[in-house]
Amino acid sequence: MDPMEDPNQIEVPPSFTALFASPSGHRLLQPMPVVRERYELCEDLAQMLTEQASSVMFKSGRTEREVLQQMQLALTGPESVVEPAEAAWVVRRLAELLAWEAPPAD
Repeated sequence: MDPMEDPNQIEVPPSFTALFASPSGHRLLQPMPVVRERYELCEDLAQMLTEQASSVMFKSGRTEREVLQQMQLALTGPESVVEPAEAAWVVRRLAELLAWEAPPAD
């Protein structure tokens, strides 16, 4: 069986594949295995940051939006492992996981 047809492959949500789509949205600008790998990294990052974000909010008294903005700044720093568009997606996903109001999309 072709690995691209493997039903056990992780399904990448449209909100993430849109980051790698042409302006018309009709084709990917990167091969699907690359998009899937980037998605797994970003999803893992969002999952890992849930506890940290909750803790920061509890300890600092900051609002959800302030915590998410802080996370966004950290994720777009020079040492970041994600691209700016991926960082924005991670923050939106983090908000979703925490049932917080997502920041406005850029």
